[in-house]
Amino acid sequence: MKAIVHEGIAGFEGLSYRDMEEQPIHEHMVKVQLKTAGMNRRDLAITNRHKTDDPGLILGSDGAGIVTEIGQKVQNVQVGDEVIINPALGWNAKSDAPPKGFEILGLPDHGTFAEMISISSEQVEKKPSHLTFEEAGTLALAALTGFRALFTRAGAKEGDTVLLPGIGSGVLTFILKFAKASGMRTIVTSRSEEKRAAALELGADKAIDTNEDWNEALRDEEVDIVIESIGKATFDKSLGIVRRGGTVVTFGATTEDTVEIDIRKFFYGQYNLLGTTMGSREEFRDMLQFIEKHDIKPEVDRMFPLDQFNEAFTYMKESKNFGKIGFTI
Repeated sequence: MKAIVHEGIAGFEGLSYRDMEEQPIHEHMVKVQLKTAGMNRRDLAITNRHKTDDPGLILGSDGAGIVTEIGQKVQNVQVGDEVIINPALGWNAKSDAPPKGFEILGLPDHGTFAEMISISSEQVEKKPSHLTFEEAGTLALAALTGFRALFTRAGAKEGDTVLLPGIGSGVLTFILKFAKASGMRTIVTSRSEEKRAAALELGADKAIDTNEDWNEALRDEEVDIVIESIGKATFDKSLGIVRRGGTVVTFGATTEDTVEIDIRKFFYGQYNLLGTTMGSREEFRDMLQFIEKHDIKPEVDRMFPLDQFNEAFTYMKESKNFGKIGFTI
């Protein structure tokens, strides 16, 4: 089978599009013919995290396709079912944090940037009927991360005001849609005028330039929750704009990881600072029910053929996307 593989050289130079052997399945596994696979910023990072002396690794965490083979003890799906891959491995029930042994598909296990994948039947769910394969294949990691960040960790509810710095990523576009479906007020920031306009079209109540003075631009707003994914470049502004007693949830750092906090200001303000990443199988199923109930679809920016992996990785590295990008297979 054809696949996007990383091996031998750190970074994008170690990527190739080549033949890989299909993996056999065991009694609790299924084989899925992938139709689409979604990209995430994690895929960029893995080109440097994957050890150069390890065997070739198929990248990719998100995917959707058709079941072509099932193990003898599989009961939740049948051959011919259209399914979506859950990339959160080893995390079944909702909990305060992932259990020991939690992993994400695509490292260390082979991922979804391939024509076929062999995977535990616990990691596949029936594809929501309102989603195309392009939409389903780019959904899982970003939607699950956003669902847990907004609802499980932040405890967001109808009437809350949620600020999303750096709108444009797959996770934040999902959070925007989840928040609007739940009756929340949403404010976004971006350096890109085009991305601010796109967010307003999706229902954002206000959009401001990331580089401007947030306190001045939002002086008439009371921000209950900030969902942070940028890191050092915006973290201090996020903590400075959330209301006293409000909550900042962080799941990423596209700029520098290390930030400084005025701890006296922090404890006097009675702020809540919460980390999050991905989510459990229970939350994944809850998320799928939520998007079906509210007819929510991913914002798909662009799809690439598998053999155009260089263009796709560069497109994501340069943050050109608004919403999700991925591969047609």
